[in-house]
Amino acid sequence: MAIIRYGTEGNTGTGGQALPFAKAVAAGGWLYISGQTPMRDGEVVEGGIVEQSRLAIENCLAIMQQAGFRKEHIVHVKVFLTDARYFSSFNKVFADYFTDAPPARICAVADLVVDCKVEVDLTCFNPENMAGK
Repeated sequence: MAIIRYGTEGNTGTGGQALPFAKAVAAGGWLYISGQTPMRDGEVVEGGIVEQSRLAIENCLAIMQQAGFRKEHIVHVKVFLTDARYFSSFNKVFADYFTDAPPARICAVADLVVDCKVEVDLTCFNPENMAGK
């Protein structure tokens, strides 16, 4: 079984810091996407929970598509919010993306190491995509 790592080169975080992990790893039809924050070009995008949630989800979806997976392949989503009061607003954004084939999900409140309101990761499965593409 091949293991393919996506986004290991030039993967940077805040302040241009090189990140020591892959954006995603595919193996045996599975794709594991590392937690994505509302970041663009290595910097957190300012905004409220709605804007930040959209960008974090969009960042996950872009990585997923690069690896050859589609939304219907998403089986599980992990969400970390910095404030429980964001839960309802996040759910509205989430519903915009996942109405047709909703995945399983966990949503927790946690301190994040990046100064943002939300972090999202995805786990996908496609038995026809055994090598990742």
